[in-house]
Amino acid sequence: MKRIILIILATALISPVFGQNNRRNETTTVAASNEGITYALPRTGVRLHVKVLREAFEPGPYASYAQQLLGVVGAKTNSSVKWTIEDVVIETFSEPDPDHVYKAMGNASFMLSLTNSGILAGINTRNVESGETAIITNNLISGQTAENAFSFSNFNDTPLYIQGDSTNNYQPVRASANQKAAEAAARIFDSRLARYEMVAGLLDEFHPDGEAYKESLKELEKIEANYLSLFTGRTTFKEETFSFDYIPGASSERGDAVFRISDENGVLPASDLSGKPVMLKIDPDKSLSGKYAGMAKSENPSAGVSGVYYRMPGMVTINVIYELKTLATARAAMAQFGEIAPVPEELLFGDYELLFHTETGAIKSVSKK
Repeated sequence: MKRIILIILATALISPVFGQNNRRNETTTVAASNEGITYALPRTGVRLHVKVLREAFEPGPYASYAQQLLGVVGAKTNSSVKWTIEDVVIETFSEPDPDHVYKAMGNASFMLSLTNSGILAGINTRNVESGETAIITNNLISGQTAENAFSFSNFNDTPLYIQGDSTNNYQPVRASANQKAAEAAARIFDSRLARYEMVAGLLDEFHPDGEAYKESLKELEKIEANYLSLFTGRTTFKEETFSFDYIPGASSERGDAVFRISDENGVLPASDLSGKPVMLKIDPDKSLSGKYAGMAKSENPSAGVSGVYYRMPGMVTINVIYELKTLATARAAMAQFGEIAPVPEELLFGDYELLFHTETGAIKSVSKK
């Protein structure tokens, strides 16, 4: 009887300990199930490199005298600026998609390989790319030709003062606009006459060789052009190159403004409504994405339990449009216009090696180790 009582007491003392251990193990299991490795699938961005030409017209200071002194009709008297898109280059880049961040659970979380930006690169493999890319700086590169160095304010060959007469004791007086225009017109006619005499061989002295003759003609043409621009004005050109990054989304099928152009202020950000928009429009291949969507469905009830997914990127046509004109087009794979599917659970064990295209999130290869 005493022996039975001792057994009952021992059992009563041991049972809480076992219960405590079981609850601890249960708690540990629940906590472990919430742990995993977080990763992202990639999305595709578009980078536009745009070369624009700035064409600026500056009217000559003697434009109002052009017809009277030179017979030039219709000389412009108002300045103007015009910007023209000369070239567009389309590139793509990838980055983590904030709308598609996942957590790998269980054994799958021990075998993930990620890029330096956290994009899924491989499973159960060491031979993956690091994903390191150089930083691209989108800045302005401007250039200017030698002709653009000319300025009417620096063209002082016509004297500002002329000699006075007896009425002011022969003191120099400021030349009027009429006098300066007449002097400039006279220089034009002198240059033309000198070229005619040189070509006709009417000069007393000839040039020693052909090269000197060509250089003299070229210099006379330059002098005439500079003086003529005082009446007809001068147009200067300047090329500038800009780069813009843009992440296409659902609205891109209708078209989104990437940047704007204003004749007064040049290239502007998309938010500045004072310029005309340059649109980027995405036309996805609906038939391809539709077939992907049908195939992505899985009848396996455990599909996606491990939290490992991949992308089947869509194919799109990229269009750059300005003033209803298509400036450039390109075909490209774009991750966010495709479908997402779970990696089959049976491939997440140590017997298989998976590699992914880190630019699009697509499976690159599956091999048995």
